[in-house]
Amino acid sequence: MQLHHVAVLALDDVIPLDFALPVQVFAELPYRELPYQLPYRVRVCALRPTVRSTAGFSFTRQVGLRGLARADTVVVPGFEPHGRTLDPAVLSSLGRAHARGARMISICVGAFALAQAGILDGRPATTHWRFAAELAARYPAVDVRPDVLYVDDDEVLTSAGVSSGLDLCLHVVRKDLGVDAARRVAQALVAAPHREGNQAQFISRPLDVTGTGPIATLCALVKENPWEEFTLEDMAARCSMSARTFTRRFRDATGTTPLQWVLAQRMDSARRLLEATDLSVDEIAQRCGFGTALNLRTHFRRRLDTTPMAYRHSFHTSVT
Repeated sequence: MQLHHVAVLALDDVIPLDFALPVQVFAELPYRELPYQLPYRVRVCALRPTVRSTAGFSFTRQVGLRGLARADTVVVPGFEPHGRTLDPAVLSSLGRAHARGARMISICVGAFALAQAGILDGRPATTHWRFAAELAARYPAVDVRPDVLYVDDDEVLTSAGVSSGLDLCLHVVRKDLGVDAARRVAQALVAAPHREGNQAQFISRPLDVTGTGPIATLCALVKENPWEEFTLEDMAARCSMSARTFTRRFRDATGTTPLQWVLAQRMDSARRLLEATDLSVDEIAQRCGFGTALNLRTHFRRRLDTTPMAYRHSFHTSVT
């Protein structure tokens, strides 16, 4: 089988986990127990001989930027600060690799490097959910998809935050070598063999309210009693405000509307129960204010692009 050359471009202040994931997945040595060798030959490339990591340690590159010129696949792990202007030599090397047909992959905020090189222009792409809005604002020509694990746009692939880079790398193995190879590699890594790229990032969005006052008191009540009915008029009355004033002040405090906030709290409550209990989906739906399992499934599909049972299968901790 012909070797497939993978260049992992380590930029200064590379994020260690983002860097380690593609190196580990595509390296040959960890898989000696497999009935065949993977056809990947991995080389760590960098602009300078020594590369800093965000964890405080440094490591030595294997080859300079010329390694990108011979690569079949180029992987760019995340780096900090991700918004900095990259060296022109790095950007031109990425551009040339892309122009000659190399497959381009980014892990997490490594997407900012591909975007800066113009490689993501006119393409769908993703990055860590915390920085998706920033990516869209900085590079309006990029079709940013903030709520997916990874995007496969033929020869340009991008992953969301951190561990979703593993999902993308296993997806690439699956594309290159088939389902069995990806399953065997996942087993060697003790990882889930396959998660679809369009599955939503399981985000805990910062929609919390702290402090004192009627809105904070109301939010605490909703969290403690998600099964209760909370209409806009009822919540406004509890805070001694008109519905219009309450909605405006609530949005100022949380960044969202009252009813959307209540729904988010119910979703979080349902997720916690799916993760930590063996309650049925019907029971969880009732306890979290969704009423029926069908309603709960509808909201899970709409907000997380999965089902309650699929979510439990991925995140459940056995109850002892």
